[in-house]
Amino acid sequence: MALSNKFGAMLVTTGNKSEVSVGYATLYGDMNGGFNPVKDLYKTQVYALSRWRNAHVPHGALGPGGVVIPENILTKAPTAELKENQRDQDSLPPYDVLDDILACLVDDEMPVADIVARGHDAATVSRIEGLLYVAEYKRRQSAPGVKITQKLFGRERRYPITNKFRETE
Repeated sequence: MALSNKFGAMLVTTGNKSEVSVGYATLYGDMNGGFNPVKDLYKTQVYALSRWRNAHVPHGALGPGGVVIPENILTKAPTAELKENQRDQDSLPPYDVLDDILACLVDDEMPVADIVARGHDAATVSRIEGLLYVAEYKRRQSAPGVKITQKLFGRERRYPITNKFRETE
């Protein structure tokens, strides 16, 4: 933020769709900025895209060739780094599981029972659904980003921020 202020550049945010879905993106941390290029990408997609970029230089790209995202960034256990030894998987399922549940809930608007029928733990799916509802207030404050999936948070997928609001199935 200091560099953005000093040089007049726009600060980009880094909260991906997985983190933003469940409230793991922090308002004055990875959600702080004016534009979010990964807003509509789940964390597993961000990792896949990062690995692809390390292996390829797109035609016409202005950036350097070779590894531009250090491997330790891609292999380090995800953490908000809010306290010592904290890891996202202390309270969330692994991101491949989380992202599948979120894609079912967000993009496909599947009922919990159908997601459980896909092989996911019922308590986990219900907890993730609850986190999705509770994090709406943060998503309302997020920077705009590129639409990639069927349901970008905001105009296409929005819930009221009211006490005890829940859609009925």
